[in-house]
Amino acid sequence: MGNELIVDIGTGENRVALLEDKELVEIYIERPSAERMVGNIYRGKVSSVLPGMQAAFIDIGYEKNAFLYVADVVAKKEYGDEEEEVLQDLKGYNIGELLRTGEEVTVQVIKEPIGSKGPRVTTHVTLPGRHLVLLPNAEYTGVSRRIESESERAKLKKIAEKLKPRGMGLILRTASEGLEEVDFSQDLNFLLKLWESIGNKEQSGPVPRCIHKDLSLVYRAVRDLFTVDIDKFVINDRQQYTKVLELVDMISPVLKYRVEYFNKSYDLFEYYQLETKIARALARRVWLKCGGYLVIDKTEALTVIDVNTGKFVGGTNLEDTVLKANIEAAREIAKQIRLRDIGGIIIIDFIDMHEHEHQQMVLDALKQALRKDRTKTTVVDMTGLGLIEMTRKKVRQELSTVLHTDCPHCEGTGKILSPQAVARNVEKEVGRYFGQTIANAVQVEVHPSVATVLKADVNGNFARMQETYGKKILLKASEELKHEEMRIREMQKLVKTDMKECEI
Repeated sequence: MGNELIVDIGTGENRVALLEDKELVEIYIERPSAERMVGNIYRGKVSSVLPGMQAAFIDIGYEKNAFLYVADVVAKKEYGDEEEEVLQDLKGYNIGELLRTGEEVTVQVIKEPIGSKGPRVTTHVTLPGRHLVLLPNAEYTGVSRRIESESERAKLKKIAEKLKPRGMGLILRTASEGLEEVDFSQDLNFLLKLWESIGNKEQSGPVPRCIHKDLSLVYRAVRDLFTVDIDKFVINDRQQYTKVLELVDMISPVLKYRVEYFNKSYDLFEYYQLETKIARALARRVWLKCGGYLVIDKTEALTVIDVNTGKFVGGTNLEDTVLKANIEAAREIAKQIRLRDIGGIIIIDFIDMHEHEHQQMVLDALKQALRKDRTKTTVVDMTGLGLIEMTRKKVRQELSTVLHTDCPHCEGTGKILSPQAVARNVEKEVGRYFGQTIANAVQVEVHPSVATVLKADVNGNFARMQETYGKKILLKASEELKHEEMRIREMQKLVKTDMKECEI
């Protein structure tokens, strides 16, 4: 059925969806109020140096200082391709000898600010083009790991070494597969001019300041996602459609006729049934075709994925049933991780398997499914408890973080007080109020669920309070009130509380 890029241009946000055989596999969202920082280059100032953490904090003009680790300061001997990182031996390096407080430094954002953490930056600037990545400060050549043919890799490696500017490095991207030397000249010339422009901006101006912004979401989609593997690029804005055509005509003319303008009167994402698929990508429970299901829970430190057999009972024996459910779950997990853009540590609790051969089959299925992911993932192994540990490079906020916000009532816990607990609190507040009023009657207004509990407790505290204080309590249910709120009315006097403090 082919692969498609669906680009929705809206007033409040732009969205890009990648479909593989009509299935949503990646979704990108960009809002003017929260523009992406990854790829931006700043002239910053060292705010503080922390030898104990082998890191420094850099003021780049953002509300939170950026984090610069020692590995992102020392010269690299080796680079990964555009999808992976390379670990370094950092023994013998001291961040205090490399940076000083107040010193100016040029850095590039490599990880978005997430939660309470500011952005992460590096001094190793990289400038991505359509077919290659320019490394202005490193003499290195490499080829994307996603190009698997050894002969093609060897050919591209020779091209990279021949084209590499003196004192700089080049990495040939996945889109360079099948190209010849002449196909890289335009890309390389553009990146060299871009670096020259950045260098000029670096020389003068206030500090901190941004000296280069990466492309917007739509143009990054053209540069990074619109390859020969994409059969259709659909966009619903005439002006952006024209600009996309111009850009594609420059970088990959052969793809120009795959760009389509969506001029129908109804919503683009609704037409492709993407809204319901995005909603499913936010659900805690994900059903499998076999009848089993996944439960995905996010914590501060890691993401936990639990696999359950659910309605799947199999057809032969228990081991066979468990194996089939786990293999299907492994493939779905790889898809969900990519779609939700889950990063960091991931722990997977598959259904218990007793045979080592079956465990290996599930591991292999997971690794094979993860090969479609452009973001670097590492499957560590299966622990003694049967848990699979893996990591995925964290670059931007997860889909749930972009589309969800913490509930103001439960503060993100997903839990609120039960109606019974709220009812007991209401009784305490009314008792406190009775001790301070001379009124003969009060009206207590609460949420219907709480009112139901209070009415059912005919001989409870309300009855005793009325008898003790000699005052009348009139109970009223109100949909307008939040679950834990109440109002006490006494002779036109209104008191509202959130159950933490009664304001009289």
